[in-house]
Amino acid sequence: MAAPPSDLDVVVLAGGVGGSKLVRGLAAEVDRDHLTIIVNTADDFEHLGLWISPDVDTVVHRLAGVHDPDHGWGRANDTWRVMDAVEALGGPDWFRLGDTDLATSLVRTHRRRQGASLSAITRDIAMALGVEQRVLPMTDDVVATVVHTDEGELGFQEWFVARRCAPTVRGLEFRGAADATTSEGLTTTIAAADVVVLAPSNPFLSIDPILAVPAIGAAIAARRPHLPTIAISPIVGGRALKGPAAALLSQFELPVSATGVARHLAPAISAIVVAPEDLVEVAGVERVESTSMVMDDEASERALARDVLAAAHVA
Repeated sequence: MAAPPSDLDVVVLAGGVGGSKLVRGLAAEVDRDHLTIIVNTADDFEHLGLWISPDVDTVVHRLAGVHDPDHGWGRANDTWRVMDAVEALGGPDWFRLGDTDLATSLVRTHRRRQGASLSAITRDIAMALGVEQRVLPMTDDVVATVVHTDEGELGFQEWFVARRCAPTVRGLEFRGAADATTSEGLTTTIAAADVVVLAPSNPFLSIDPILAVPAIGAAIAARRPHLPTIAISPIVGGRALKGPAAALLSQFELPVSATGVARHLAPAISAIVVAPEDLVEVAGVERVESTSMVMDDEASERALARDVLAAAHVA
């Protein structure tokens, strides 16, 4: 595919490790003033008195080049003295954060208690780490993913981390999303973008919460049929590249394939990029494009970003 111009106005919706990889690829291909990154915050929660924003931190850390390359989340070369001490004292250690990660959460919590918005806090943390791109939480309001399971209602992190996704999911609720608002000017940015990209994040746990914020969902829906909104499948050859996306597709009675992802996201997108082995037509999606989906280094992240933008037919 031909390389797209770098001055395209691009908005990307992202969360998790896969999303952060695609974001870094886009950041290398699109001028910083033309890229807006909207990050899922429905995973946010309070732990040990601190406000944790896992997806925001994962995206910012990768853009800053300080992420842990082994886990994909957390900080590189971090130490664990605080959490080891928490464990030794009998405290809750099921959600572990490295010492420098804890420093980020300390600053975030302090600023929130002073009345700063999550958008302002995220901007300042990103700038302190040398990130020049515009990284925005999906809302400054509190939205929480609640997982309804065969064992009852669980908070997202309890289900995902403490219970390792074991309880069968019966439904998902994005509590607070219906009343959540967006940063000033964000809907105008979405409307004016040359392309909106849904990163290869979990469609249920990372993308759906962002779309559940009414202003964002409406702004993206209004783009069709004239402006491209393109998704990238996190399922390759019937397997999730990372996380519980495959299990959730099955539990929600969708095909465990890129087709299932496309069917789920069809109301929001005009096109989807899939792996060559997953190339099939999907009802409700105007175009299905294929390319290599593996992002195991910066070069492959950039290659996928170029292909996605080219596939949007905006080059």
